[in-house]
Amino acid sequence: MHIHLDALAVARTCAPDEPAILNRPHAAARAARFFVEKFPGKSLYAVKANPSPDLIRILWDSGVTHYDVASIGEVRMVRATLPDATLCFMHPVKSPSAIAEAYGVHGVRVFSLDSLEELDKIVRATTQANGGELPTDLTLCVRLRVSSEYSELSLAAKFGCELSHARELLQAARQVADCLGICFHVGSQAMSPHAYVQALEKARAAIVDAAVTVDIIDVGGGFPSIYPGMNPPPLEDYFALIDRTYESLPVSYSAELWCEPGRALCAEYNSMIVRVEKRRENELYINDGAYGALFDAAHVGWRFPVRVLRAEGAAMSEELVPYSFYGPTCDDMDHMEGPFELPADIRVGDYIEIGMLGAYGAAMKTAFNGFDANEVFVVSDEPMASQYRGDRRDSRVSDNVVSLR
Repeated sequence: MHIHLDALAVARTCAPDEPAILNRPHAAARAARFFVEKFPGKSLYAVKANPSPDLIRILWDSGVTHYDVASIGEVRMVRATLPDATLCFMHPVKSPSAIAEAYGVHGVRVFSLDSLEELDKIVRATTQANGGELPTDLTLCVRLRVSSEYSELSLAAKFGCELSHARELLQAARQVADCLGICFHVGSQAMSPHAYVQALEKARAAIVDAAVTVDIIDVGGGFPSIYPGMNPPPLEDYFALIDRTYESLPVSYSAELWCEPGRALCAEYNSMIVRVEKRRENELYINDGAYGALFDAAHVGWRFPVRVLRAEGAAMSEELVPYSFYGPTCDDMDHMEGPFELPADIRVGDYIEIGMLGAYGAAMKTAFNGFDANEVFVVSDEPMASQYRGDRRDSRVSDNVVSLR
């Protein structure tokens, strides 16, 4: 596949009629290497964030060997793409048939749960898939409910065992698990590393109360990327606090520390080129939207970085003004409020690059109203923002320096 220099080169040479997805394999590979080399444990890619087989191969080639799968569809896809990968079925509520197929056909041995009912379901389904004998190779991770107060998107409502019920569940799971783990999720885009410290302290309380041997602590996802208005601390700060807190937990001497990055591994992989089809004052009608890759911009008010694509030397207003977007469908809900800061002289026919769409962008795209076509290109330039390329100012460094001269 031809590799273009950047979004402007794509717009200039191809003038795409449909939304154009731009892939940056080098950015995804760099993010994967960062986690593999710097996180003080094992990193599982959360496939739901971006299930592209091409991306999954890039992550594998960069050292990511474990994958957090949330459905039997994801199990099948990742197993077909990566025959040697370790698959971890981390959705806490699964159908018996999905469990049995995952265990019996695809070699899945790691399962998450947050209730006694789910534990019974896993035991029954895997026993059936094991020819009627209780398996002796199960890794069971009990999911605790923890706070999402430090995160931009809460994940505290749907899943997780309350601390008051954790003792019974941990003790029951320990009876049938070869390896017992505790997992949690602090919410998406956690803006402070203290989110993980708080959750790990809840894990500590659960272990002490249940008096069980725990072999895995899985701190889940939530590791942040950079977006307009969201500039989190360096990921090294997160890793250091997680490591320090984990080391003090009462776990087995051979215990493992896991994490499940999704957004952090794939956000920088994709951006998108859209075309302005109409302007109505500060409202721009573009050819992708709420039912396409901009689901988050419409439904949770997520702001993505944007820039207009005009050739070098072309006239462009220096004044930036706030715009909202309308997508291409006939639905009034196809609206992205923004604000998206762009030049005041935006006009019909202009191309706009929308950055940091690798996480949940392509994954949420639908065919509603017939607007499902897009073109895919590979580009070699840098993403609009990055946690990994080494040019971020370290927020721990102060400008308040007293000269000794």
